[in-house]
Formats: sequence, structure tokens, C-alpha cells
Amino acid sequence: MFETLSPPVWVNTTQLLKQMVDDLASQDRVAVDTESNSLHAFREQVCLLQFSTSKTDYLLDPLVLKDLSILAPIFSNPGIEKVFHAAEYDLICLRRDFGFSFVNLFDTMQAARVLGYPAVGLDRLLGDKFKIKMDKRHQKANWAARPLTKDQIHYARLDTHYLFDLRDALEQELREKQRLEYALEDFNRACVMEEQKQRLNGESWERFSGRKDISLRELTVISQLCKWRDKEAAKLNRPPYKVVMDEIFVALAKNPPEQKVDLSAAGLSEKQIKLWGDQVLSAIRHGVKAPLVERKQLERKNDAVLRRLEKLKAWRKSIGMEMQVESDIILPKPYLGLLSENPPKTLDELRDLMKDTPSRVDRFGAEILMVLGVKLAN
Repeated sequence: MFETLSPPVWVNTTQLLKQMVDDLASQDRVAVDTESNSLHAFREQVCLLQFSTSKTDYLLDPLVLKDLSILAPIFSNPGIEKVFHAAEYDLICLRRDFGFSFVNLFDTMQAARVLGYPAVGLDRLLGDKFKIKMDKRHQKANWAARPLTKDQIHYARLDTHYLFDLRDALEQELREKQRLEYALEDFNRACVMEEQKQRLNGESWERFSGRKDISLRELTVISQLCKWRDKEAAKLNRPPYKVVMDEIFVALAKNPPEQKVDLSAAGLSEKQIKLWGDQVLSAIRHGVKAPLVERKQLERKNDAVLRRLEKLKAWRKSIGMEMQVESDIILPKPYLGLLSENPPKTLDELRDLMKDTPSRVDRFGAEILMVLGVKLAN
């Protein structure tokens, strides 16, 4: 397992892409990972796809190969298991950028969580189990930059090269602890989970609306500053925080400056003032005079729902401590709201509400109903 690795195949032509897909299509399992540029761009995109078979590691360049529809049948083929580590983010990115759909995956991070591992990062798991060292500094690299360095290429290929060995070790442990069904159900739910809604330009200010130390007028100023920043970040194709940090907006809103010379007191650098001082002052002036924004009010659940929710949270935390796992392994978050808002009255109703995780109903169903105040007949 630990011999010197041969170089990965760099896939950047349609011919190489077809050869890779032909190889992947012949496998019964494929390891997959992606690298994106979220820390370096306004609109994040997948900048690298990694695939491994038992014999070959591939690095695919989607910045050159724009049409990756040929990969869709791999991801949707139930006969090929796709092995990821921390699949949720990769699936969101692959759905967003390429419209892929997924069946039959194994997520080594979720498997480790179901087993109760205290540290589930890939570097930690590979280090503990196989004495493999990974340099996680490249996690925050700008993966859109070309050419990639040798170290980046090595790091990227390690993200998939050992996933089969890790997957097999974790599956064995899941079987021994009789938790495999929990993990498999979690993998299946990840395949059908809806993509998270993308942030819309001009609405990033709503992040601040829950802060009690910010008045409505200050929030209105921040909203104008955020709208300006989002446009500037989009134009420059960089993350908004790399234009101006959030806390500077809070300082500007609390003590609105009237002249460029006063902007430095809020934390703006000389370069920022030179580039954007006039625009920042203009946004502040608009915010000072504009109609007040409205805080988004979260729909308040009625007291009965809240009581059921707290009881379920307390119960799953207690069981999680007994089993030495995080509480959401006992009862995943989506079911908290579902069960507290639509409490089942029978085991059959509970099975219907939790049809995507029948093993948890078998193991915990009677306890869940008891927590909800339902008495089962003996």
C-alpha cells in the first residue's frame, strides 16, 4: 500500500477524458474528490476533480474541459460505488457546476462519525490508521491558478488514493459495532439532499440582522455597504471579505464618517480608502437616509412544538453520550423539526416520517415515541 506512487494522469483533453471515463465505467468502485476556489473568488467553482481506481489516480482539469457531461453516467450508476470523504460539500459543488445526480456513495467521514471517532479529518484518519502524512496547508490554496505545483498535485491525489483502504477499514468497524445500516442510510440521504440555496447579491447583509448590538438604522447602513461590496467583489471576482471585512462595516455603521480621512478609524487601509473611499462614503450616506430595513423574523414555533423539540434534543444528546457519538448520529437534524411539528401517534406513523432511516426506527423508535408522550401497547 505504501510503495512509491507513480505520477497521476493529468486529464486535460477530450481524448484523455474519454479514456478515463472508459476506465471508471469498468470499475465497481471509484474514489472521488474535488478542489474549489471559495477563498479566492466571488463565484466559487470546481477547479479540479480527482478520481482513483485500484490502479490509477486521475486529476481532471475542469477549467480546460468545460463539458463534463460524459461523467454523469458514472455518478448516477448504481453499480459503481463512489467513495468520498466529507461528501456533502463535494456533492453541492458538483450539482451546482455540472448538474450531476448521485446514487451509491460511501462517505468515509460520515462513517467515522457514526463510529464515534473524535477527529474525522482525512489527514487525521490516514495518519492514525496508515501512518500517512498529508500537508493540509494546500486546503486553502487557489486551485484556479495554473500550473499547479508539484506539492499541490501530490496533495490532491492523496485525497483519493487511499480512500478504498480507509473505506474498507471503516466498513469492517461499522459491521463490528452493528452500525453499518445507520451509515448506509446516511449515504443514501446525502444522494437526494437538495442543493443549498446560493446567496443572492444584495442580501448578504441579512447575516447581520440577528445581532442585537446593531440597531435598525445601523443595519440599514450595513445593507447599503454590503450591496456595494457584493457588486465590487463580483467585478473583481474575489470573496467579499477580501474587499472589506464584516467588522469594519459594523464600525462604519455605528460611527458613520463624513469624510475619507475618517475612514481609517474604522479599520480601512490606505489602499482601500484610495480605491473605494468615495463609494464607501456614498453607501453610508444612502444608508443613513434610506427607509429602514426589516429584520427577517424567524417563524416562532408554538410552545408545544418547542417543548417536543427540546425533549428530542435532550434525549438524543443523552443517547449520543452513551454511544460516544455526536447527537445527530442518533437522530439526524431534519427529523428533529419533522417529529416535533408532526408528532406521530403510532410506530407506523413514525416509520412513515422516518422512512429514509428505518434502522434508527428499529433501534430507537419506542424511545422516540416515549419522549413524544406516546404510550405503546405491550
